[in-house]
Amino acid sequence: MRRIKIFDTTLRDGEQSPGASMNVDEKIQVAKQLRKLGVDIIEAGFPIASPGDFEAVNRISKEVKGVVIAGLCRARDEDIERAAEALKPAEQKRIHTFIATSDIHLKYKLRMDRNQVIEAAVKAVKKARQYTDDVEFSAEDATRSDWDYLCKVTEEVIKAGATTVNIPDTVGYTIPQEYGELIEYIMNKVPNIDKATISVHCHNDLGLAVANSLTAILKGAGQVECTINGIGERAGNAALEEIVMALKVRNDFFKADTGIVTQEIYRTSRLVSKITGMIVQPNKAIVGANAFAHEAGIHQDGVLKERTTYEIMRPEDIGIPSSKIVLGKHSGRHAFKKRLEELGFSLTEEEINRAFERFKRLADQKKYIFNEDIEALVSDEVLRITEVYQLIDLEVSSGTKKKPSATVRMKINGEEKEITISGDGPVDAVYKAITELTGSKAELNKFEIKAITGGTDALGEVTVILEEGGHTVRGHGSDTDIIVASAKAYINALNKLALKNLKN
Repeated sequence: MRRIKIFDTTLRDGEQSPGASMNVDEKIQVAKQLRKLGVDIIEAGFPIASPGDFEAVNRISKEVKGVVIAGLCRARDEDIERAAEALKPAEQKRIHTFIATSDIHLKYKLRMDRNQVIEAAVKAVKKARQYTDDVEFSAEDATRSDWDYLCKVTEEVIKAGATTVNIPDTVGYTIPQEYGELIEYIMNKVPNIDKATISVHCHNDLGLAVANSLTAILKGAGQVECTINGIGERAGNAALEEIVMALKVRNDFFKADTGIVTQEIYRTSRLVSKITGMIVQPNKAIVGANAFAHEAGIHQDGVLKERTTYEIMRPEDIGIPSSKIVLGKHSGRHAFKKRLEELGFSLTEEEINRAFERFKRLADQKKYIFNEDIEALVSDEVLRITEVYQLIDLEVSSGTKKKPSATVRMKINGEEKEITISGDGPVDAVYKAITELTGSKAELNKFEIKAITGGTDALGEVTVILEEGGHTVRGHGSDTDIIVASAKAYINALNKLALKNLKN
């Protein structure tokens, strides 16, 4: 079983995402969590880039033990010296130096020829070896470089003392088959390749970063450079969680694994998202909100009977307590019944059927159905008392230049009645109409509205307290239309008063 090293560059390349900058304390917090996660190398920053980056690398070197701490530097003496200084306190340290090897970079950016680049690369590696035995060299823009020239650079930096050679897809240009062939070519053509680990660092400009990284592993790469949640410059980097779980779930295929404590993945993802402010998309693999969520009735039924029917990994394996059965308009009766049981309701089949019908109507109005929604509709639909008064229909008319009015139709002791009345507001008009139709003398002591769940489509719950003849009752009503919820609450309370009067 091959052991693949995980080189995490969330604090360096990940932080280069627009708007994702972290201060020193935040970087230390993330670094400590990365240590818990079990990454092999933490690239803590680019020490010469700024005083803040130097301080971050230096403090992480002091405070985070049990993991290799790396600092990035260009193939320049001053960069390497600055990185070495920042890394001094590290228990285990790596200097990571780089220079571009593609002709396009040589011509337009570096203005150097191929021999000059090899000389600079060799010199940088030898300089870095003065401070540590763990030196990594990166051939920037490797995937757009001449393959034979890239092999020559790789051979020379290994001779100079590089123990890891990175073949990065800096601009996210390559595709899996091509990248695999390149790694295989280097493994076969570089005579001293056995003296170094081949690393890969892929960007996601074409959405292929993870696929390219996994292909490289199949062809012999022993280290993957990646970030939490796939953050990074432009379209980001290969996502650590996707690579790690692909190797774990398809261990039979890759015959390789990592030292990652996968149960810490979700916690790490949430921490990085919170600190950087970069929200994880719901459909993001492994750590997205929907990654272990099921709404379709067929899927829910299958998962409830046997998890592996629709889940290829356990949510517990990445630190999520359990799968999520999301109740919505595609959900089936099995999932709804299961949720009722989880909420503590013990209902007859007839009551479940009634509640399920109401649930389906509600699901057509709302995107998400929460537990509080279920509790409210069961209370409203199933556990309601014997109804002397029933609401059949109501219509409300209101506006900035129009006096509110309500037309309410009710069934009272089996007889339908209707009335239209104006009020100070739509709820006031509805309550006046209900009072007129029922002949109630009850006094409204309290009227309270709250949104049970978030969003503009939230299910609203109304609570009223009525008093009549020494009796005080509380009425509840819920609906996505707050006027309807208000009417339901008022009628629910009137029915309770009617029941008390009957008992007396």
